[in-house]
Formats: sequence, C-alpha cells, structure tokens
Amino acid sequence: MAQKSSDGLVVSFPSDVEIKMVRVFDAPRELVFRAHTSCEHVTNWWGQRASKLTCEMDFRPGGSYRFVDHSEDGREDAFRGEYREIVAPEKIVQTFEYEPMAGHIVEETLLFTEEDGKTVLTNLSVYASKEDRDGMVASGMESGAAESLDQLEEYVRTMA
Repeated sequence: MAQKSSDGLVVSFPSDVEIKMVRVFDAPRELVFRAHTSCEHVTNWWGQRASKLTCEMDFRPGGSYRFVDHSEDGREDAFRGEYREIVAPEKIVQTFEYEPMAGHIVEETLLFTEEDGKTVLTNLSVYASKEDRDGMVASGMESGAAESLDQLEEYVRTMA
C-alpha cells in the first residue's frame, strides 16, 4: 500500500506501526543533511509555508530540539524530540512528539543517500501502536510533510 503525491513524496506503511516517506531532492546529500542540523537552516523550511517557526536545537546525540509553528491566525503547534544517533551526512535517528499529545513518542530514522548527484531522503517513523500511527495519518501528516519537503527542496537550492 503506497501512494505518491504530485510533489514526488512517496508514503507507504511497511507495518501496522510504521510510516515510510521517501522524497528525492535535486541536491547533494551534504546540503540536504546540513539543512537538518541547525535552527539557522530548519527555520527556512520546516512547517507550514504561511507560518513562522521558532526553534531550539542541540544537534548532537543526546541533544534535543523544540520547534513551535506560529500560524497567521495565532495558533501555535509545538513539537519536540531527542537526537539518538547522528552519522553525518548519512543518518539521523531522533524522537518526535507533538506536545499537546504528550507521551505519544515516535522514533524517526532519516537516511540520506546520494544517487547521480541527487539525494534520496527516507524517513521511517515507528509508532508505539497502530492507533498512534493511524492517528498521525488522520491528522493530515502527509500534506504537512509534503509542504515542508517542498520548502526544503526550495531552500537547499539557496544553500549551494
């Protein structure tokens, strides 16, 4: 069961507790990886296009992050996590938690591979239960991820 959106994001469900998202970027993996490593970069692409992101980040194994997405209508959505493993420029393993739903922690593994000068970013998210996974899917996660990744594609072009 896989679906592909027009922006090139491919979403699949390898098991009852997993979501796998794959997107190809027309940029070297060092740039795509670096765009994940500091607030200076992340604030330029993560979240909704019409919102402003505030960011705190300690990018190292055992470090943490917190992103707050401030929408135009005054709504704030906060997300946090901890970095478990970092292998530059190949892999980031981190947790992800939406603060209003505290306790529903997802483990994400981001793999950055380069093929013919392009970067394949694979994000495998593992949930504690099928209900948690299905709740994330129902929340509009795919469209939010696609919007962020579109912005990431645009942003890495400015980094070169």
